[in-house]
Amino acid sequence: MAEMHCFDASSLHAATRQLLTGADTPRHIAEDVAEVLINANLAGHDSHGVLRLPGYLNGVSNGGTQPAAEPEMSNETANTFRIDGKNGFGHYTARRAMERAIEKAKQADNCVVSFVNTGHIGRLGEYAEQAARGGCIGIITYGGGSKNRGGTVPFGGAHGGLGTNPIAVGVPTGDNSPFIIDFATSMIAAGKISVAASMGVDLPEGCIVDKHGNPSVKTADFSDGGSLLTFGAHKGYAFSLLVCLLGGLSGTFDIERAAMGSSTLMQVINISAFTPLEPYQEGVRAFLDGIKSIPPAPGFDEVLVPGDFESRSRSQRLANGIDVPDTVYSQLQTWAEKLSVSLSEDLVEAADVERYQA
Repeated sequence: MAEMHCFDASSLHAATRQLLTGADTPRHIAEDVAEVLINANLAGHDSHGVLRLPGYLNGVSNGGTQPAAEPEMSNETANTFRIDGKNGFGHYTARRAMERAIEKAKQADNCVVSFVNTGHIGRLGEYAEQAARGGCIGIITYGGGSKNRGGTVPFGGAHGGLGTNPIAVGVPTGDNSPFIIDFATSMIAAGKISVAASMGVDLPEGCIVDKHGNPSVKTADFSDGGSLLTFGAHKGYAFSLLVCLLGGLSGTFDIERAAMGSSTLMQVINISAFTPLEPYQEGVRAFLDGIKSIPPAPGFDEVLVPGDFESRSRSQRLANGIDVPDTVYSQLQTWAEKLSVSLSEDLVEAADVERYQA
C-alpha cells in the first residue's frame, strides 16, 4: 500500500491552482478546473481528482490542451446550442455550458447541448449536481469508440473498441444530498485503474482482461494492452453504444474509419415546466427515504440511494482531509519544480477556505 499525504480541501485547491496558473492557465479557468478536481476528491471519486492533474499538465506541455482557450457557443435556438471548447480545459467548458443550459431551460423548459473540440471534462456528476442545484434534472453523457481502438471490449468482442462511455443524471431533493447517478458503462472507470496502480493494489475481479482476453486483476495487464469489460454484459454494452450515438449529435462520426470521436451531450429539464419545484423535491426526498427505510439484507448495514455516498464522503473529507497517494504527490512536486512554482500552504487564500466550508 502506498504512503499517503493528507491535505485539507482549501490547501489542495490552492496547490492545484498554482500548478495550473504556472502552466499559463488564466486564473479564472484555473479556479474552475481546481474546484472540479477537488470536488471529485471530496465526493470520494479520487479517479477524477488531483490524480488527473499531471496528465492535464502533460497535455498543456505537449500542445494538446490550450490552457487559455475560451469556449464559443453557436447554432443557438431557444432550447439548443453547440459549444466549441477550442481544445481548452473541458471542465471550464462544461461548467459554462451547464450554466447556459440551465438559463435556457428556465426560459424554454428544456435545453440540449452538443460539444466539439472538448477534452476530458472530469467527473460527470459535477455537472449533474450543478443542474440539480439549479432546480433542474440534468443528464450528461460522454462517449466514443472505433473498431480499431478503445479501452473497453464490446460484448462478445476480442479486443477493445469503446471508451468507458459514462452517463450521469442529477435530480434535486431540496437538500444537500441530491439524487446523483454517475457511472461508466464499463465495469469501472479507467481512472479507478490509475487509483489502484497509484496505491499498489489489485483490481476487483471481473473488471478487466489482459491482452490475450484472459481475466485479470493486475493493473499492469491493463497497461500492457488489456481491456475493460462492460457492466452487466450485453446490457452495459448497449448503454455504451447509446452514449456514443447521443454524442454523435456533435457530428463527430468518422464514416471511413467506422469511428465515433469522444463527445459530450447535456440535457437540462426545467422541473417547474411540469410541476412546482418545491413539492416535487419534497416528493423525491420522501420517496427516496421510504426506499432507504427498507430493512437491509444480510451482509448489509443499510439501504442507500445514489448520492448518499458522495454526500457522506464530502462531509468526512471536509472534516478529516483528502488523502493523496505518494505516487501522485511526487508527480505534483515534480511538476512544481518544472514550472518553478511553490506548493506551500501559504498559498491558501481566504476565498479558498470559504469555498470549502463544511
